[in-house]
Amino acid sequence: MKPIPISIQLYSVREEAKTNFPAVLKRIAKMGYVGVEFAGLHGLSPKEVRAILDDLGLVASSTHGPMPNESNAAEVIETANILGYTRHISGFGRDQFATKEKTLEAGAIAKKAAEALKGSGITFGLHNHDFEFSSRYDGKYAHELMMAAAPGAFAELDTYWIKVGGADPAAIVRQYGARAPLLHIKDGPCTREQAMTAVGKGKVRTKEALQAAEKTKTEWYIVEQERCDTDMVQAVKDSYTFLT
Repeated sequence: MKPIPISIQLYSVREEAKTNFPAVLKRIAKMGYVGVEFAGLHGLSPKEVRAILDDLGLVASSTHGPMPNESNAAEVIETANILGYTRHISGFGRDQFATKEKTLEAGAIAKKAAEALKGSGITFGLHNHDFEFSSRYDGKYAHELMMAAAPGAFAELDTYWIKVGGADPAAIVRQYGARAPLLHIKDGPCTREQAMTAVGKGKVRTKEALQAAEKTKTEWYIVEQERCDTDMVQAVKDSYTFLT
């Protein structure tokens, strides 16, 4: 089986990127990462960033960006085409899952977002946090209800937040199968209050989640560290070492 490639959510190194984004991309490539997932371009144009990626041999796996709609769809599509990715991801905050009605409202918004990109070659996905799995309605996770209401959207499953929310990451990966082409891989003590760790140094059974992903149509593993008590760049490097 062909190994699943490894990308990094560049939000992880946002502080370093604010100072010198091209230098950060160079460090990422030197670590061995083959892909990057964007969370902003730090003042550079899509064409400028694409030139840097090409020079470093990196590819764009995906991006986190605004919720697509009729007014911004053209820009979302143009940016994706320049940078070379086909996966655009957004998400919702905690309050959106406070009730069943709000959860279904999230699904309706996501449904329209996916429809705004339909036919463009760019697909829309939703990234989860813990609250989509800590809330249940009618015996189902809020995440399930939302995704059922947005059939055109894919899931970017965050294995860490699934665990924090009280669910089993491997089981959720198996459940979604091909509908979850991207996996966010992070690790830590599995509480909202404490910072994360490099992958492999926390409480998530990462190997089980990866074994489940290998049996589906996973396109990318994407390392993300939202906050870390140790050096962030070192944690990102250690995470890559663990995964490989």
